[in-house]
Amino acid sequence: MGFARLALLERIHLKGLQRMNQPFIRNHQYNRIKKAVGQLRNAIQTVSDPKVIRAVREQTAIAVSEAVPDAAEEQKRLLAGAADLATAEDCQRFADSLEPYVADFGALTDEQLRKLFPKIKKLKLPDRSGLDSRFVTYLGWTDIASNRMFLVYRLDGRYVGVEGTVTPANKKNTCFLCNRHEEVALFSAISKKRPAGASPDYYQSFGNYLCLNSETCNRGITDVSALEAFLRNLIG
Repeated sequence: MGFARLALLERIHLKGLQRMNQPFIRNHQYNRIKKAVGQLRNAIQTVSDPKVIRAVREQTAIAVSEAVPDAAEEQKRLLAGAADLATAEDCQRFADSLEPYVADFGALTDEQLRKLFPKIKKLKLPDRSGLDSRFVTYLGWTDIASNRMFLVYRLDGRYVGVEGTVTPANKKNTCFLCNRHEEVALFSAISKKRPAGASPDYYQSFGNYLCLNSETCNRGITDVSALEAFLRNLIG
């Protein structure tokens, strides 16, 4: 084998190692993986029928592989370890082993946040002390004094921010983002989209119930399609 061929193979190998070591799992994908692995762990601990355990393990392996559809081949091999989980301890170690591969949401500065809400002159900024931004799908916070809620999300490669009124439901209900039964509030915002020829008084408002505590929501969200559709309705 020639030197040029060896050099090419070495570059391919190094590139593969670089991809393997880079964070590639988003927070909601990691939540989905943990949920699937948790179901397998629960089956291992409570079910005695090996056929049922095997079926759950196969379902878990599929769910884990589908959680990160754009994973590279080296990353897919890492995720494929879910097919070999035999004990509850294996399940926990597997979930823990993927934590270093969770991608960071990004450390937005105060100035960057203010630019996302240019019409808010005295924007109340969120307290981000102690926040591990790897486990953030969206940044959300509430200004209690003005009954306003703010959401920041990375959509189509750029950060977008929306704000709206928030009305606590004073009871638990299903959050439209994480689909869990939590303390929620009705978040309502006016869309920036305007049809051609609309009158100056035209406006359209969209609202949904979502978790009052965004950290709780971020720990449970496993799919961003509802969030992205909601944001597209608002920002156009």
